[in-house]
Amino acid sequence: MHGLSLQPGLQLFIVGIDADEDVSEARLSAFDEVVEATALGRSSGKTIFKLTVELDEAVSDAFDGSTDAALMDSILVTPAGWYEEKLFKDYAALSEFQTACQGGDIDVEIISLNHDRTSFEDDSPYGLTKRQHEALTLALSRGYYERPRRVTAAELAEELDISQPSMSDLLRRGERQLLTATLDSRGYINTLSK
Repeated sequence: MHGLSLQPGLQLFIVGIDADEDVSEARLSAFDEVVEATALGRSSGKTIFKLTVELDEAVSDAFDGSTDAALMDSILVTPAGWYEEKLFKDYAALSEFQTACQGGDIDVEIISLNHDRTSFEDDSPYGLTKRQHEALTLALSRGYYERPRRVTAAELAEELDISQPSMSDLLRRGERQLLTATLDSRGYINTLSK
């Protein structure tokens, strides 16, 4: 289940309900708290619903501030999974979202990451974080991407004064960001729904 605060007391939830359960938009809408229920499709043996729920004050307080960092822009449901486009105010908000998902046992895979250049003029190109840009630049300059490699990830990590797993993670995430920023990942996602 994913949640998003629309306004005080009003919450948007994306929920997956086992397909063998007898649940419909009409049955969900019959609950007093449900303002709107919309079936989005089926995925991984579940029917995916979007629910707009009016919460009483005691329950609403539990969601206060927990989901304000993201705005859900669009949702695509396929048999393989569902894809949400979310807008985050900054990288820290994205990181907080990922941590919350991990804590809730929700698998999240980032397919594409972009940022508004007008808001972040000092950021590195292609949506890379400054640290990813630094790690990739160092790796390229030291021959990490040559065959055979002239330097190891552990040696690069030592230069940046971080652990080898952290360096490998920076490189992997940076490489993925470069690929998604330069290739048409949205076109791929759209083919999944056909």
